[in-house]
Amino acid sequence: MKQRDLFAATVAHEPHDPYLFYANFTPAADEKLRRAYGLAQTVDLRKMFNMYDPAEVSPQPPPDLVTPDFQHYFADMDIPSGAFINRLGVLEIPGSLYHFTHYVSPLRHAERLEEILDFPYPSVDGYLVDHMAEAARQAKAAGRVTCCHLVHMYEDAWQIRGYEPFLMDMLTNPEICAYILDQIADKNLKKAEAAARAGVDVLISGDDVANQRSLMFAPELWRRFIKERWARVYAAARAIKPDIQIWYHSDGNIMSILPELIEIGVTILNPVQPECMDLAAVKRLYGRQLVLDGTIGTQTTFPFGTPQDIRAVIQDRIENLGADGALMLSPTHVLEPEVPLENMLALLEACQQK
Repeated sequence: MKQRDLFAATVAHEPHDPYLFYANFTPAADEKLRRAYGLAQTVDLRKMFNMYDPAEVSPQPPPDLVTPDFQHYFADMDIPSGAFINRLGVLEIPGSLYHFTHYVSPLRHAERLEEILDFPYPSVDGYLVDHMAEAARQAKAAGRVTCCHLVHMYEDAWQIRGYEPFLMDMLTNPEICAYILDQIADKNLKKAEAAARAGVDVLISGDDVANQRSLMFAPELWRRFIKERWARVYAAARAIKPDIQIWYHSDGNIMSILPELIEIGVTILNPVQPECMDLAAVKRLYGRQLVLDGTIGTQTTFPFGTPQDIRAVIQDRIENLGADGALMLSPTHVLEPEVPLENMLALLEACQQK
């Protein structure tokens, strides 16, 4: 079966074999795997190992796009070597460990609403969309699933404003939160509508809104600031393409908001961390509405388990979470450098055998 056929069976909750699977790797883990197989950097690991590999179909920036100049937001500091300003205008400074960076938010010092209003928020206004329908058609003809990455709402907002300032704004300056989130929601809505018009299969969205035990803030704040904006985006896409799938990511324990995510249209849940959530309970309570994507722990199983543990977990997930076909196998996060090569190989080998 082609990946497109497997995906259709997965979201229809129809038993099938094999299961879609994939993994993402940090640069060090990627290099470890390439050395083991003697693979050049030009080799696509997803294609090499028959991993789930949807085709991205998104609006594209025009050739004459002018990138905002964010430098003046960091005029009060010395920018160290190796630092860079990302697409949001956030300064990323290399950390002391692996690929991690330290964020410096451009609106961290903003005190007046006018400063918030003047910021050049990410936008897709003027982006090119005429290519999207044909790109989607070609990908589907080749047996591929098509997707459009909307990515974040809350996470983009706090990175622009600053983590603690944004959380404080939720309580003391709600108009600031609302304005920032509205700019990002507007961008996501326009992308979602363009994707739906092009016939894209799945929207990729989400926010890390939880820690290991619970939401990072009161559920009422999530409903007020985040839920209703995602609901608006999803509804706009569904008004154009009613069967578009909604993939949603949040690390941590989001059990308390799962019914509301389903209510606003989420159909595929990622990463469903076994260290944070009761997988059996998630499946029992919400398995008829949700495809589970992930479930193989990167806090426990991958760094500290054995290849036998990896294979046993995969078998357990198939038997206990995937009997109805509504399962995609993947690590619950990118695989870090400390993951043993043998565990990565066990994942690839076990999933390709299914």
